[in-house]
Amino acid sequence: MCEFVSAVKTKDKHGKDKYYFLTHELIHNTPRGELLQKKYGGDDLIGHSAIREYFDLIGGENWECTDFSTPKNFPAVIVKAIKRGEFRGFGTPKGLLTKPLDDKYRADRKPLNDKYWADRKSLNDKYLADRKALDDKYWEDRNALDDKYRADRKPLDDKYWDLFSNPINRDEAWR
Repeated sequence: MCEFVSAVKTKDKHGKDKYYFLTHELIHNTPRGELLQKKYGGDDLIGHSAIREYFDLIGGENWECTDFSTPKNFPAVIVKAIKRGEFRGFGTPKGLLTKPLDDKYRADRKPLNDKYWADRKSLNDKYLADRKALDDKYWEDRNALDDKYRADRKPLDDKYWDLFSNPINRDEAWR
């Protein structure tokens, strides 16, 4: 899985590093972006495969950075995009806001996160319970089918081995 921020690094015709990355504008306001939204979901929408597809890239090196503690960790073109807000909607990385504002944001978000994960766990638990009932019924029916098949096949298998018990019926290699 690709991390935010992801890019594909290539060289331009002068041998300088060139970074390809997706922005909110490219994903949500271009025909190619609309196609990507149908094909990719979640973090994959801003990942290396989506970037390569959007820009028709064949080569290049996958690049990513998750350390937002300093702009020095990023190429200048990505720093500019971050400062312009071009990654809005892609995440809320720690390190962009002052510590007090970031702490307040995370504190405000915590109840939402807690509720989401509790609701998701409840949904998952219900799914697993519903699935268990289906699985149990499947295996009950499957085992009955397998038992009937083995019973129906037994006379034929016994006849096969009865024939084999007479050396004249065996393939020459087994006589």
